Amino acid sequence: MPSPDLDSTQSRIAAQQSAYRVAAIQMASGPRVEGNLNEARRLIADAAAKGAKLVLLPEFFAIMGMDETDKVKVRETPGQGPIQQFMREQARQHKIWLMGSLPLVAEAPDKVRNSLLVFDESGMQVARYDKIHLFNLTLGNESYNEAQTIEAGDQVVVVDSPFGRIGLAVCYDLRFPELFRAMQNADIIVLPSAFTATTGKVHWEPLVRARAIENLAYVIAAAQGGYHVSGRETHGHSMIVDPWGRILDELPRGSGVVLAEVNASYQKSLRASLPALSHRTLACSHSEQA
Repeated sequence: MPSPDLDSTQSRIAAQQSAYRVAAIQMASGPRVEGNLNEARRLIADAAAKGAKLVLLPEFFAIMGMDETDKVKVRETPGQGPIQQFMREQARQHKIWLMGSLPLVAEAPDKVRNSLLVFDESGMQVARYDKIHLFNLTLGNESYNEAQTIEAGDQVVVVDSPFGRIGLAVCYDLRFPELFRAMQNADIIVLPSAFTATTGKVHWEPLVRARAIENLAYVIAAAQGGYHVSGRETHGHSMIVDPWGRILDELPRGSGVVLAEVNASYQKSLRASLPALSHRTLACSHSEQA
């Protein structure tokens, strides 16, 4: 019969094997793709040096233009282009899973798809999610209408990985809980973002933590954070939140790396202790009223 000490050692080894370090990168990207890629390269190297095995870049990390149409000018064809090549090489070089949002060609010639791509440690693209919900805000002097330059996606995407099942979402998607329910109990939710300073200061943290709590999932939220050359201000506060809703690490403003551990054993114990995901009785669908 195994001794208590042996049981304890085996438990610690199992826990170590189920824990991985992940990173969210925060930037304040500008209109020059090359300059943004150089900054992303520096931050990815920092995250990898600190042990991160999964690294998430913010929304449109390679281009935050002077005008909303600037991203259309640098859009890429799937599998081709300097931004995708950069991601492929960085994933391979650092042996990490690398994710980030970039503009890809759309059916409309004057629009892009806001596509979140996932590359594994060999540099192979293993998933793509096109942002479904498009931001529209008119508040005081601020006005945004993403539908003018972005073509919406229509597919929920969850990808299997060594870290668990990863659900993919982008920025404004955060406001629509039914999307995350449709991920069928994803273990990790990744959310590259460029939340505005106006909405972010009140809504960002509660929404990120809510998505973690209600899905008993880790949420990795990588944000644009600071003042941009165009004059736009983004909220920042990139964070990693555990399935109990606790913020494990956060960066309020500026470029940098947010780091934390994803622990599958801890998550499994929480889901066993509070099996809320199996208690759902309402389907996420619309019904006609009489």
